[in-house]
Amino acid sequence: MAKKDAPRLYLIDGSAYIFRAYHALPPLTRASDGLSVGAVAGFCNMLWKFLEEMKGAEAPTHLAVIFDKSEVTFRNKLYPEYKAHRPPAPEDLVPQFPMIRDATRAFNLPCIEMGGFEADDLIATYARQAAAGGASVRIVSSDKDLMQLIVEGVIQLYDPMKNRILGLDAVMEKFGVGPEKVIDAQALIGDSTDNVPGAPGIGPKTAAELINTFGSLDAILERANEIKQQKRRETLINFADQIRLSRELVTLKDDVDVEEKWESFALREPDPAMLLQFIDAMEFRTLGRRVREHFAKEKGVQIVASYTSAAPPLAPVHADDGAPRAGPVLEEIEREFKPDAYKIVRDLPALEDYIRRAKLAGAIGIDTEADSFDAMRAQLVGVSLSLAANDAIYIPLQHRGSESRAGELFAAEAPSETGALDTGTQIGLSAALAALQSLFEDASVTKVGLNIKWDIALFAKHKIALKAFDDPMLASYTLYGGLDDHDKTSLIEKHIGHGLTPYANVAGKGKAQQTFDLVPIEAAAAYSCEHADAALRLYRKLSPELASNHLITVYETLERPLPPVLAAMEREGIKVDPQMLSRLSGDFAQRMLQYESEAYGLAGKEFNLGSPKQLGEILFDELKLAGGGKTKTGAWSTDAAILEDLAEQHDLPAKVLEWRQLSKLRSTYTEALGAAINPQTNRVHTSYALASTTTGRLSSNDPNLQNIPIRTEEGRRIRDAFIAEKGNVLVSADYSQIELRLLAHVADIPQLKQAFADGVDIHARTASEMFGVPVEGMPKEIRSNAKAINFGIIYGISAFGLARNLGIAREEAAAYIKKYFERFPGIRDYMEETKAFARANGYVKTIFGRRIWVKGIQSKNPSERAFGERQSINAPLQGAAADIIRRAMVRLPAALAKAKLKSRMLLQVHDELVFEAPKEEADTLCKLAKDVMEAAPEPAAILSVPLTVEAKAGSSWGAAH
Repeated sequence: MAKKDAPRLYLIDGSAYIFRAYHALPPLTRASDGLSVGAVAGFCNMLWKFLEEMKGAEAPTHLAVIFDKSEVTFRNKLYPEYKAHRPPAPEDLVPQFPMIRDATRAFNLPCIEMGGFEADDLIATYARQAAAGGASVRIVSSDKDLMQLIVEGVIQLYDPMKNRILGLDAVMEKFGVGPEKVIDAQALIGDSTDNVPGAPGIGPKTAAELINTFGSLDAILERANEIKQQKRRETLINFADQIRLSRELVTLKDDVDVEEKWESFALREPDPAMLLQFIDAMEFRTLGRRVREHFAKEKGVQIVASYTSAAPPLAPVHADDGAPRAGPVLEEIEREFKPDAYKIVRDLPALEDYIRRAKLAGAIGIDTEADSFDAMRAQLVGVSLSLAANDAIYIPLQHRGSESRAGELFAAEAPSETGALDTGTQIGLSAALAALQSLFEDASVTKVGLNIKWDIALFAKHKIALKAFDDPMLASYTLYGGLDDHDKTSLIEKHIGHGLTPYANVAGKGKAQQTFDLVPIEAAAAYSCEHADAALRLYRKLSPELASNHLITVYETLERPLPPVLAAMEREGIKVDPQMLSRLSGDFAQRMLQYESEAYGLAGKEFNLGSPKQLGEILFDELKLAGGGKTKTGAWSTDAAILEDLAEQHDLPAKVLEWRQLSKLRSTYTEALGAAINPQTNRVHTSYALASTTTGRLSSNDPNLQNIPIRTEEGRRIRDAFIAEKGNVLVSADYSQIELRLLAHVADIPQLKQAFADGVDIHARTASEMFGVPVEGMPKEIRSNAKAINFGIIYGISAFGLARNLGIAREEAAAYIKKYFERFPGIRDYMEETKAFARANGYVKTIFGRRIWVKGIQSKNPSERAFGERQSINAPLQGAAADIIRRAMVRLPAALAKAKLKSRMLLQVHDELVFEAPKEEADTLCKLAKDVMEAAPEPAAILSVPLTVEAKAGSSWGAAH
């Protein structure tokens, strides 16, 4: 029994509070911006009620809130199926998790979680430690799994909903045994919720009977042959190993090496200003009134509304001394940048002290520096962290050479000498990363970085998983996709009004440019800290805008989850056959020479086929072909569209087009891919950009693997050069006609929806609907015309464009389009409504809520406005297709892990995903990829048209497509 004057430690099961708050209350959104806050509101009310009720002799002297971390624990390593069938958290709840951590800190309470362990393990550890230290412990939860911790008079379980202590009687009622035997009972019973197998057919009553008869689980298993009931006896004998595994799974680990000690959980009163800043920001008016009344009555403190903006940053802002302070953050964001205030950390104690401050901050800015812009080749040189404006540090890790020029900040020329690693002025790499790992993998602290995918990739090389990250670049893309540039320099200039120091100012430019490991440490610190500082300011600026524009869910489900997925894909890369590329390159070169020779004959002289000027003069000045036009510089235009039109008059333009295609394929792929092979991995590693296209599609760079033509023989031959490692195959999983399916859904076209539901040829069905021709025995040209119209309509094609594509008269093409709209009036309605929405708002939306801003839609220039209108028609469809494949990509890594597959996702190319798999996994992977991709829209958008994914395996990418 604990002494009467002993410390009283209360441990609140925060994860249980969250789900009880979420499911007990109806959905709640913040009035000003529609942000889902129901779970946050419930959590805050439950916490306030609990603190108000725990008074007098029952009041805690120490208290902490314990949370689960959303990651794999040691139990999953023992048994991968542990909790494997649990559904993911509701989409509107996920964004509330960090806000609930912020709420806990606003109440001035410790917010405790730890990677690799469940909240119950931490509760068990703190309960045992506190009890051993003479404290009494009260666990605030009704979770049956915690009943094994109960010790009469020392460790209690308290159900806050029923306001009762769960003691020995409650344990006996639940399990039929005392707390010391709960683990044995649970090992036999199992747990369907957590997927603990237990002993098949043995329930609570039988388990209690066996334990009370034999005394323990070990005795039961040792003497199982004595049990008279045959079925029970055979179960215990045949499933003994499974039962022992179940015991390991249900046993709470009470010796976790926790960082915070329970003695540090001394109960502290909430700071009125900090608490009310959070409550007012969340617009919890009733709770705010109660809290104000409490402080006015108990403390004589009168506090008016502490924050008037619709959605302030949720993480507390820190003053220069590290102590939290309340108030608006606008001044913080706009404060002048002061490089002299940044500090260089050269010893471990100083770094550890800053990390302790960072863990209290809620959100920190980060920036990493490396010796290469290629993530696969880059080595980490330094890391900067920022807690607030001008409160940033730089941690040099692998700078080389003399620091004699360290005072020359932002010097443009290279240093005069280089040398070995200067270990005397830097923390050892392994020691620094070991200290930083606890911060970077702490999900209670948001790590904010511009282009966070780069930082994730660099830290992954050192086995550090960046958890709870945020990227203002992606927030900007969510807010202004299609409207602005989203590079860090442009964003900081636009939103913060500050010009970032150019890279050339510290590393030089041109031939004099040096790698960052040769940049003097002081110059590197000023440059890197500025970026970390700017990232945090931009996060605080844009986060409220996401909320006020109702785009939190878009950001949290479509943007923020992707960086680690893409970083892993980039790290995997894909193998190419350099000999096949060389043969292709030689073949293309020979054919180019043949086209050149034929072009010379048609032109009557030799000329440079790659020169638009020379080509234009031959086509229009010498051959006098009709239909020419000049550029702004006065030269003849010879783009592909013009050459395609001219090909009807003369053979020369067609030869030039053939030559251009091969030239581009040769320079971009057959020559460049070989040079792009990484010598360490012998694979090609592309880089994906998340915030570069208008509609949400990813772009591929260095090398670009998304522009290899699939409908030409040459493009297919290039794909044949992408191969699997020995013993493996490549799997291509491709959405079939996804944009047409989305059109049928959003425009609500019954005929098209039925065709897709029936799985019939959509183009033949369209031709049949338009021209009254039976599907069976339909002439190919009629189907081809319908196909051209189907795809053309998506892109807002004109009669002129359709006429050119089909090689028919413009009047005939116009008649086709008119008939199409007459037969499918819903498409015309969709187009007109979408254009009207775009003109009124400046943007269009996908079915998932993504905004795509349309430049030129309100222009007075007719051609610009017409282009904007065509874009507005296609953007919701192409954007939704991009959203769907993003959702699939986010879900696939977990699905592969759950299925215990060695297969890995390598590439994303428009509507296609490419994997590499052991041959024996190919069929399983094809089915898994198909299932995940086809279900990707749900539950955010339930389509009225089924999605179809074609998945196929082959030794090469070409063979798999």
